[in-house]
Amino acid sequence: MSDKFIPAATVLIVRDTPSGVEVFMVVRHHEIDFASGALVFPGGKVDAGDFDAGLRDYCPQAQNLSDDELAFRVAGVRESYEECGILLARKRGANAFITAAQVQALESWRDRFNNRDACMLDFAREAQLDFAVDALAHFGHWKTPEMMKKRFDTHFFLIRAPQDHIGIHDGSESVDSVWITPRTALADAEAGTRTIIFPTRMNIQKLAQAADVEAAIAACGDVVTVQPFIEKDGDKVYLRIQANAGYGDPREDVTRGL
Repeated sequence: MSDKFIPAATVLIVRDTPSGVEVFMVVRHHEIDFASGALVFPGGKVDAGDFDAGLRDYCPQAQNLSDDELAFRVAGVRESYEECGILLARKRGANAFITAAQVQALESWRDRFNNRDACMLDFAREAQLDFAVDALAHFGHWKTPEMMKKRFDTHFFLIRAPQDHIGIHDGSESVDSVWITPRTALADAEAGTRTIIFPTRMNIQKLAQAADVEAAIAACGDVVTVQPFIEKDGDKVYLRIQANAGYGDPREDVTRGL
């Protein structure tokens, strides 16, 4: 892992509705130092505990994942639980996700995570859980551009929401939450009623191409690492990404922001 980048994971938790695919998103607290006030997917930094070798015993079908790949996925499971109370896990040895009632019985663990008083290995052992890293489809990989002071190496994952889990923001890092269709999120960003930063918006646009959750998961495949770059054109300055990354060929005018 490069010293220049902070490893991070974020998860698109999605469900099918009559209006199309919806994704769970949270509004970050205005005092957070990155993307304050923005509508984002649940996610955050990979913790040291997410790399614990003992977690392999609680992550079925992870034998083909490297230590780093597994840690990113474990972080995605943890952050989803911390930020929105959706636990991407199964009871030890079971095939189905744990139920909402079982999640509710574990509520004290969410408080412990938010207070930085728990790690995923302890959680797995004491609650007898298997983390559903095998159900996380690799959706994207973005690195913060060079001109930014704080730089992240972020993997995006996509997963079908457990059927009866109720997503709700934690009230600290995130202050609001919503199930929203990609079309509505993009329209709100265009209208200026929601703040959605460039990488999030690009991944919403990518999700919008899928007719349903099955199609979104099926579309996950070889992921191209994206690292936006600056392109000048006369008096204008644009944020660009490579055209082969699966996001089209966006050209974001950032002249005023520089």
